[in-house]
This record gives sequence, C-alpha cells and structure tokens, in this order.
Amino acid sequence: MTAELRDVPAPAKINLFLHVVGRRPDGYHLLQTAFRFIDLQDTLHFRARSDGLIVRAYDLPDVAEDADLVVRAARALQQATGCAQGAEIGLEKRIPAGGGLGGGSSDAATVLLALNRLWGTGLSRRELMRLALPLGADVPVFVFGRNAFAEGVGEELTAIDLPPRWYVVVQPDASVPTADVFRAPELTRDTPRVKIADFPRGTFECSCGNDLEPVVFARFSEVGRIAAVLAQALDGARVRMSGSGACLFVECDTQAQADGAVDRIAATMQDQPSGLSALRVNLACAGLDAHPLLDWAA
Repeated sequence: MTAELRDVPAPAKINLFLHVVGRRPDGYHLLQTAFRFIDLQDTLHFRARSDGLIVRAYDLPDVAEDADLVVRAARALQQATGCAQGAEIGLEKRIPAGGGLGGGSSDAATVLLALNRLWGTGLSRRELMRLALPLGADVPVFVFGRNAFAEGVGEELTAIDLPPRWYVVVQPDASVPTADVFRAPELTRDTPRVKIADFPRGTFECSCGNDLEPVVFARFSEVGRIAAVLAQALDGARVRMSGSGACLFVECDTQAQADGAVDRIAATMQDQPSGLSALRVNLACAGLDAHPLLDWAA
C-alpha cells in the first residue's frame, strides 16, 4: 500500500501590523509584527516515493524546481534527516501570489510538517522551525502553529490569543515583489519598538500600522487607489495592507458584517471606471485560533 497524505491544509496569514525597527549588518530588516492565520488556504497532497526524488505533480509557471519553496522544503528535510525516501507533491493554489498573505511560506511549512509525518523522520517543532527559517522569514510562524507576535527577522515568536474576528480580504489587480519594497531607500527603518503589553487586550488597533504601506502605495498606485475606494465604500473603515501587499484587509466582528462588506465593495467597484476587473480577490475570511496542523508536531 502506498503511503500518502491528502488534502493537507496550508492557511494564509495576515499581518495585523508590521513595523520595521532596524536593520542588521547583513542587510536583513528587523521587524515587529502580529501574525493571524485565516481560513483561506492552499491544499497539498503527498505520496511517498522509494527512489528519493522530489517530484512536483503541478505546474508553477516561471518557477524552476530549485526555486520552488515546496521543493526546497522537502529537500531541506531530506538533507537534515538523511531520509532516503522521496515524495510526489501536489499543490492546489487558492492563496493569491504577490499578495502578502504568505502562501508560498505556508506551503513550505506544510511540506515540512507533512513529510516529517509521512517519512517518519521524527523532528520536533523546534527542529522543524530551524529548517524553516532559511526558506524564508515567514515560514517559521506556520510551523510554530499559533497566532503570534513576531520580532527579529520574524523568527522570534510569542503566541498570542486573539478574539474571534472576520476579515474582508481584497487584492487589487497588482502583485508586489517583497524584495523590491524592502530595498526601497524611502522605507522607514527606525520605527520605535512596541510591547505586547502596549496593546488593548486581544486587539491590535492602537496606532500601529504597516511601515511598508507608503512605499507600496507610491510605487504601485493601484494598491493605494483601491485602499481609498474600500475606505469610502465602507464608511471610513480602517483599511490595512498585509505584509508587503498587495492584499488589503478590513477587520469585522461577525461573518454577517464581513459578507455585507464584500457585497458593498463589489457594488462600489461596479461603479468605478475599471469595474470589478480591478480586483483579483474580494472575499470574507474567518480568523483562526491556531494553524489546522498544530498537533502535527510536538
């Protein structure tokens, strides 16, 4: 019987805020942020192979295997454990690329968690997190498995409890390359640090924002334009950008509020010269209490 795992989730995240508080000598930026998982997710499928090969059962245009985070994560686990097994990996993408929702990072984390189980390599969560960081700054939080306050380059994680919330997630017809945003000379890199205790219990409203927004709004004007349209459509609601963008989100207390906001945004966009084609995504997502694979590592 062939060993396999099917329908394994890789959820998206949003950054409730994101501050750039410094820069290391090696060029990496020092951040403070709060990650929340949402129920928008990719789905992966795994079949063990005896020949040691990592094989993609999907097309990813313009991304070579050596650059694919899914493949790199599988090979990193092989190398770290000396595992002789391989895997055929299928990927169903729902998290939009270039949106700041961590889709590629989440896929890589799910690969580490799933193949650790499928291959029986037995690494702990902490060991998997060490493999995760070289793959990307956002990968460790998905292995960590809890909504988190993050510092450093994103790897210093403290679990946080967040209240039930819904989020309207909107992606303008734009993709934002993260590296370009962080290289921008106009990016603020000295925002004062905050503490978890500085926040009202269970919320991240305060005066915290996303330091990357001014750069993205200036360089990718469509993102800034849609942010203004959303704020107007939702009577001045606070519109925030997740990560390096291009996705924007609005927090709601209930699903009914979120669904209503989605409808209002769609109606407003229909009246815009660009119409609904200016949006790639407009949907309501529930905030998760934890990653759905939290119990897959100890």
